[in-house]
Amino acid sequence: MPDRILVINPNSTEECTRGIDQACAPLRMPGGPGIDCVTLREGPPGVETQQHVDGVVAPMLKLIREKEKDYAAFVVACYSDPGLHSLREATNKPVLGISECGILTALTLGQKFGVIAILKQSIPRHLRYVGALGVSDRLAGELPIGLPVVELSDEKKTFGRMVEAGRTLRDTHAANVVIMGCAGMARYRKPLQDEIGIPVVEPTQAAVTMAIGRVKLNWAGV
Repeated sequence: MPDRILVINPNSTEECTRGIDQACAPLRMPGGPGIDCVTLREGPPGVETQQHVDGVVAPMLKLIREKEKDYAAFVVACYSDPGLHSLREATNKPVLGISECGILTALTLGQKFGVIAILKQSIPRHLRYVGALGVSDRLAGELPIGLPVVELSDEKKTFGRMVEAGRTLRDTHAANVVIMGCAGMARYRKPLQDEIGIPVVEPTQAAVTMAIGRVKLNWAGV
């Protein structure tokens, strides 16, 4: 089996993929699996609605089927985990979604987790997923920063809003761990954690970390 992990950005914004790739850099280590990050060119600039979520499933299925022989595991780098269960039906190799992995990681770091979303309209979709995972009682709250994916590269605007949301989740909602609810936020994890003083989970890092464990321990289900 090839010792590589494919991280798929389901939106078509290359800047977002570069941020994801940078977030994966600390997880590239001697003796570990290779980690490749790719952009789904058929995707929208940002996966921001349920229609966007539904629309990227078919091209991701096609991509995974084309790349299956080349990779030992796949990571879907979108906080809506689009098509996760369909993708798992398409391959016996591990397929991990960053939302599921980010939430599971947060549960090990604190009793109540908060989420920073990009847009207000993303929150109902995320709440449905938290409910499906059965962990609604551990959710402290979710707050938007009011920016689409394509604007997240504006560091001054984005980071300031993330700090404000993180502090509110900590102080008003009693969150003791925060998840960044979009892969496009990846570059801000450590500075945000330094600013708000509680653990901050970058969900792509959480998912890739789990994928590395599955590959190294041969938990592939094959």
